[in-house]
Amino acid sequence: MTSARPLFPPYPIRGVYVLHRRQNCAPHFAEVAVDFEPAAEGFVFEVARELTVEYEPAEDLPRFFAATAAGIEEQLSLPEHGIVTAARVVLQCARADTFGSHELAFKIAGYRAARKALESAGMARL
Repeated sequence: MTSARPLFPPYPIRGVYVLHRRQNCAPHFAEVAVDFEPAAEGFVFEVARELTVEYEPAEDLPRFFAATAAGIEEQLSLPEHGIVTAARVVLQCARADTFGSHELAFKIAGYRAARKALESAGMARL
């Protein structure tokens, strides 16, 4: 008999902070802090209403935030974790830099944030 896969997150995991920075000829820069809250089912990503990010051009920010969400959801959906995602994720803080911030940098930051949350809940698998 197999046991049911556990829900993630099992409890609120707040203030998961990631600074993704790679300095080379193709730099990366993304800084995020997210909260993971239990939800009834599925994956919901929100940007905190009070979040302000000083970055130009500002029209890039929604793409960066969507990339963060995609990275989180991708990491949480990996079958090796053996979980069922039931999460409301709130982006509380973000920082971008005109030299190095792009969608891939924010996707990697999201991926790493989800990994850190899984580790803090003792649910990360190789």
